Amino acid sequence: MAVEVSVITTSSLGDRSYLATDGQVAVIVDPQRDIDRVLYLAGEKGVRITHVVETHIHNDYVSGGLDLARITGARYLVAAADEVGFDRLAVSDGDTASVSDTLRLRVVATPGHTFHHLSYVLDEADGGDWRPVGVFTGGSLLFGTTGRTDLLGQQHAHDLAHHQHASAKRLADLLPDGAQVWPTHGFGSFCSASQADAPESTIGREKQANPVLRLAADDFVTETLAGLDAYPAYYAHMGVANTAGPAPVDLTPVSRADAAELRERIAAGQWVVDLRHRKAYATSHLAGTVSLGLDGPMSTWLGWLIDWGTPITLLAETAEQVADAQRELVRIGIDRPAAHATGQPEQWLVESERPRELRMADFPALAAARAGNTPAGLPDPQVVLDVRMTNEWKAGHVEGAVHVPLPDLPERLAEVPDGAIWVHCGSGYRATAAASLLANAGREVVVIDDKFDRAGAAGVALTD
Repeated sequence: MAVEVSVITTSSLGDRSYLATDGQVAVIVDPQRDIDRVLYLAGEKGVRITHVVETHIHNDYVSGGLDLARITGARYLVAAADEVGFDRLAVSDGDTASVSDTLRLRVVATPGHTFHHLSYVLDEADGGDWRPVGVFTGGSLLFGTTGRTDLLGQQHAHDLAHHQHASAKRLADLLPDGAQVWPTHGFGSFCSASQADAPESTIGREKQANPVLRLAADDFVTETLAGLDAYPAYYAHMGVANTAGPAPVDLTPVSRADAAELRERIAAGQWVVDLRHRKAYATSHLAGTVSLGLDGPMSTWLGWLIDWGTPITLLAETAEQVADAQRELVRIGIDRPAAHATGQPEQWLVESERPRELRMADFPALAAARAGNTPAGLPDPQVVLDVRMTNEWKAGHVEGAVHVPLPDLPERLAEVPDGAIWVHCGSGYRATAAASLLANAGREVVVIDDKFDRAGAAGVALTD
């Protein structure tokens, strides 16, 4: 059969892994740590995994490559230039890995996202010759963008951006326009300089759409570096774990906490995270908890907000939701939550304790309040707090608002001016997380649960 490439999506982190097969054997590219998904897909297709490859030492998640290779006996391809603490098949630019009589991989050095980044061209046998089907580009050439170049430190960002430009041009020159592009990042990952502009792409399309192939090197570098915003603090731990060699995961259930234990954990300054949707959280929740619903990028924000190593307890309606959260957390190296509880807030309260509420509003309500017509039941907005990222703020914000990006809020709570706070983000997810932190600090807060792009039309004065 012809080569088939399947995408394994990790939407919560904005990444993709891949399974490429000829119907008999398979190559896995950049697998996430929860490798049961990969093994299930290989079993479903009836193929044997013979090669596992890494495009680079990842900074945004803990890799499952080492464990997958150990379990399957596959060859594990990692850049020879990366010094790692485990056995692997060290590969470098120009190397070729024979997968089967009909498939092979060609290794292409594409530094930029990291210094030793590799891409892998997938060739298919074609009448006695080889034909390139596509290229696994990791954090090099993405859909309409490239991988960011500052993850190894700002001191390297400029040089790596120049490397990134040269690497993308090399791929474009090396491959035909019809070759598929299969990146790891770009679908919400903070490893991407910007977000993907398409669900799939080819070399030919990237020549037309991607700034890295349309701009001169110096212009690309300037534009790329100017567009970079902050990235999650937990990235500092991912490269270390991946270089040392990640341990296998344990996704078995963690211990159950009763109401008294939940209160003790909150009193001790631990994180007790409510995974329910923000509207359910606003209606009723346990005081002292933090809202990070499973419907959004929970693990990204939790990993960014906490002090690394702080015990985490998970609250959800069902055991299945707790299991889903555990799976997301192991991907960023939070291996075992301290405890969990399921059900409804009433079951998590100690005797005489009452659930807490968060008041919610929208941008029309903010406009009315600022015009002197505050809706009944809501306090006047003495402070409008914007918890979006810096690039979002610079693109336009509410006139007179205070800006503290959500990741900075735990350390900057004291900077938020006195008075009732109306907090917003781009949609309501981050605002609810911020509101829970503010309420835990004793502040009076209203969540603007609305899309920011509706603010202007609602009559809220904006500026940039």
